[in-house]
Amino acid sequence: MTEWFECKVKYDKTMEDGLIKSTSETYLVDAISFTEAEKRFIEEIEPFMAGEFVVSDIRRARFAEVMESEDLTDDKWFKARVAYITIDEKKGTEKRAVQSILVQAKDFRVALKNLDKGMAGTLGDWEIVSITETKIVDIFKATPDEEPQGDNQPD
Repeated sequence: MTEWFECKVKYDKTMEDGLIKSTSETYLVDAISFTEAEKRFIEEIEPFMAGEFVVSDIRRARFAEVMESEDLTDDKWFKARVAYITIDEKKGTEKRAVQSILVQAKDFRVALKNLDKGMAGTLGDWEIVSITETKIVDIFKATPDEEPQGDNQPD
């Protein structure tokens, strides 16, 4: 089972005015372990780095779901906290299970719209607890492994 990991990279960025500024960016990587997350993250960002860089932090990200957008103007990531509401029939009380969902959008209004669209098929009751913009620049999803090529394959 794969999980999401937040990976931070620090590097020196040349600004438009020619000054060099130390920059930190956060990315989300789909992996099965911290080791795989770091390896995949370095493979993904290395082509875009002109100089030296360091992976400064890797931590588990607790997202139940990632809702990507097909709209190219949706260039930000928002963390939506959603409460699923159930009724405890024995006690007659309402129970809430809160989960985080990552939503791609260009602003808050679009994030709300994209979240509603993504949750449209949900069977149970739910409500939005909060939506906040994250510092995540991009996500790197795992790709299916290629079939091994070897001599043991049938003709």
